[in-house]
Amino acid sequence: MLWPVETKSVSPVFVGRVDELGVLNDALARAAGGEPQALLIGGEAGVGKTRLVEEFATAARSRGAVVALGGCVEMGADGLPFAPFSTALRALRLALPEALADAAAGQETELARLLPELGETGSRRHDEEGMARLFELTARLLERVAADRTVIVALEDLHWADASTRHLLAYLFRTLRTGRLVVLATYRADDIHRRHPLRPLLAELDRLRTVRRLELRRFNHTEVGRQIAGILAHEPDPMQVDAIFERSDGNAFFVEELAVAAHEGCRTGLTDSLRDLLLVRVEGLPESAQRVARIVAEGGSTVEYRLLAAVARLAEDDLIEALRAAVNANLLLATDAGDGYRFRHALVREAVGDDLLPGERSRLNRRYAEALEADPTLVPADERIMRLASYWYHAHDAAKALPTVLEASVEARCRHAYSEQLRLLERAMELWDATPEPIRAALRPVDYTEVYPPCGCDPATTPLRYLDLMAEAAVAGRLCGERERALKITKRALSLLAEEDDPLRSAWFWVQRSRLVQSQSRGDGWRELGTAQDLVRGLPPSEVHADVLARAAHWSTLRTPGPDALSAAERAVEYARMVGAREIELNARLTLGGLMVDAGSVEPGLAEMHEVKELALAEDVPDVAGRAYVNLPSMLEAVGRTREAVPLLEDGIAYARRHGLLDNEAWIWANRSDSLHTLGRWDEADDAGAQVLRVGLGVKPRGHGAACLARIALDRGDLAEAARQLTVARGHFGTHDPMPQQSLPLARLALGIAAAEGRLLDARAELVRALSVGIPPGSQQHGWPLLLTAAIAEADAHALPIAADGRAEALERLRDAAKRTATGVPVWFAHEKWLRAEVRRAEGRDDIDIWSDVVTAFESLDRPYDLARVRHRLASTLLSAGGDDERDRATELVRLAHAVAAHLGARPLADAVALLAQRARLALDGGSGRRGAPSDPVEAFGLTGRERDVLRLVAVGRTNRQIAEELFISPKTASVHVSHILAKLGVAGRGEAAAVSHRLGLFPTAG
Repeated sequence: MLWPVETKSVSPVFVGRVDELGVLNDALARAAGGEPQALLIGGEAGVGKTRLVEEFATAARSRGAVVALGGCVEMGADGLPFAPFSTALRALRLALPEALADAAAGQETELARLLPELGETGSRRHDEEGMARLFELTARLLERVAADRTVIVALEDLHWADASTRHLLAYLFRTLRTGRLVVLATYRADDIHRRHPLRPLLAELDRLRTVRRLELRRFNHTEVGRQIAGILAHEPDPMQVDAIFERSDGNAFFVEELAVAAHEGCRTGLTDSLRDLLLVRVEGLPESAQRVARIVAEGGSTVEYRLLAAVARLAEDDLIEALRAAVNANLLLATDAGDGYRFRHALVREAVGDDLLPGERSRLNRRYAEALEADPTLVPADERIMRLASYWYHAHDAAKALPTVLEASVEARCRHAYSEQLRLLERAMELWDATPEPIRAALRPVDYTEVYPPCGCDPATTPLRYLDLMAEAAVAGRLCGERERALKITKRALSLLAEEDDPLRSAWFWVQRSRLVQSQSRGDGWRELGTAQDLVRGLPPSEVHADVLARAAHWSTLRTPGPDALSAAERAVEYARMVGAREIELNARLTLGGLMVDAGSVEPGLAEMHEVKELALAEDVPDVAGRAYVNLPSMLEAVGRTREAVPLLEDGIAYARRHGLLDNEAWIWANRSDSLHTLGRWDEADDAGAQVLRVGLGVKPRGHGAACLARIALDRGDLAEAARQLTVARGHFGTHDPMPQQSLPLARLALGIAAAEGRLLDARAELVRALSVGIPPGSQQHGWPLLLTAAIAEADAHALPIAADGRAEALERLRDAAKRTATGVPVWFAHEKWLRAEVRRAEGRDDIDIWSDVVTAFESLDRPYDLARVRHRLASTLLSAGGDDERDRATELVRLAHAVAAHLGARPLADAVALLAQRARLALDGGSGRRGAPSDPVEAFGLTGRERDVLRLVAVGRTNRQIAEELFISPKTASVHVSHILAKLGVAGRGEAAAVSHRLGLFPTAG
């Protein structure tokens, strides 16, 4: 429409930024090598962020990279949800249509929330993982597109970003792992005041070592001179450079404005205000061009030509002439797509916008809204309703604004932009009283809400109520993580409902409050659930009633499983079937199946869970299917059928990834770590535990992952790592809502670490604390290992004087707890036998027959580590008997146990078996060893030659510095050797190491 014009205000010479370009080019090189890069570029307005990105993008394209640019769109105080990502993905689709289509294959309905061109968005029910699922799919999409080409995704003006965009960017920065990808974002640093919503994100990203942050400084005097020379195309007068440098203070944009103003002879007309400087060029335009500039300033960061024409109401020739004047003055620029206009710099737009009168601003917004209502095609379809809602709101027309704001909230929900949905719903509540009653009466909840709490009315004919908006806002707040705001909304809603007779709606809000209280670590949520149960008790079946019962059953399953929980689950299934609430029914059936297994009906319960999984897959109910892939393998593991659990877990990981069920995937990885540990695949179990921490968003699956890593570290003898991971797990689980499936394993770990460090009294105290809460029915999977760890600690400490005092009480406590812990399946029956044998060993009454029974029980189970441990115990008992037959049998058991311990890297067990072999003069390499020379006891602990020398000096009380001087090594190296020795000996300090060496006679001549 307008031919290119010559401008003098943008320097053709790129000035400075050598270091910053070096960082960006280094990131490009790293990305080309398959290492994704994340960068943040900050700086004050006008300092040159956009120019730097443009320069980098041009150079990157010349090297074959694909560059996708996206900018945050600002309209007044509003940002469009996911706008920069939508723009960038649209650019990628234009540049790489086939690659993007292949990368999105199978997930088009979800990814269409960001890129509508991919098709219709799915109608799937919204849940806590909806936004996270979209984020995960977006990350994987970018990784796949960048698998065999370098891709740069540049997002500008992050200071205008909506909350959903900020959350997605943070997710990408945290989780991108593969692909030749660079993701960078720019933001205006001088806008980030103390309460700016971008500030917490910047603080979070600063803690990520994978994110590089650049802060652009202002130009120095020399650079300003070079910039002016580039603009003027000749060397400037030094005095002019001095003056412009002083006034601009090195800000690149102000240098441009001042240089052009001086060139055009406006020097004497400029005031000291830089804001006035920005308006000088506007005020020099014809009145029609100034008017168009004011219209563009209020329309948003970019205004389409057809929309501008509709609002300006000028003859086309007059509009084009006005635009030509604004473009020639370098005030406005045509967009890259050529279909609209934007200000050359946001600072100018803000100055023009600030110069509008209040009435003028609302009038312009009204004209924008009226034009858009008359012709919705004036703007892109995915922006229409959001922009219309903003225009009507800023036009201060409540009657028009309320319906469009509500419609925009539905659009935000469909895109999983829950933060924007919450903001829009809060805006709707603000507009509610100002909207005429006839307008409100025409609104229907079925059109604007998804979580309409049933109240016995037809939502298609019942008018929308203020409480309906509160219900939708409470859920939006929960889904976007604004749980504190959601809690306040539920509190206000329940206060209003206290004056009404509406038990179902009240029960619904109490359920929401229960969920929020739990997620905010304010309690376990049972009081709120109990209130909801009281409200629905005696009422006819309804979806709310079924949901209350299902949630109560699930709550009890995790904390107090038993007959009451089983009854609640059965009634939830019945009520859900009556009212056709299929998802509630399947969830309740899954809970019911687990409770049946806990109650001893193992086969029927597992069959029920299997059937629910298959139904959820067949009926495409991903949330239930994802939960089934977590719970069913967990129950199989609980009853000792680990080999059945592993393939299900593998299927579950693939399913969770395909559907973006991140927390489900994390739980499945944690369960996989448990099962692989059981099967003796410890390296894989360790990897699975680490994967939980990488994938999980929720604190509880991450806590489970840390507990898995702690258990493996403990079994391998790395007590420091075990203690560290235990602390991490406790931090994730917290103390507000203890569950047996969390508290019992953590108690077992703490007890095991204390015992390994020789702190028997601490180990006993840990058991007392755990048993004060108890081992409820259904918790035997976690209860038996805890009791067994305590019994082993007592037995191992049998010879210590400190153990005698309190031993009888401790053992009686163990016997009593064991009587009340179920043994309904072979694995826990075997643990009960093992516990009994360890208690007798603690009393000094080892018995070959009892240990033989324990070994026999474990030989039929897929638990190689446990089998090796009990074989070691039986071998020790056989050797104590002293007969040749017993010795031959013990030799075989020792070799088997040692082979397993060595394979697993279970150093404490390997050392114990090696020490037993050394004492009994048994060869571990297959020889008879009966008359051979004793094996070296130092080698039995796996000590190197240098560690042997260091231990000898530790045994006689040398300090690290003395050891270093005697062995001609550094004190730091001596310290490292001592740490390794302590770990290999399984002791906590130098004194214990010396005691072990003296007790075993490792260095007879030492000292």
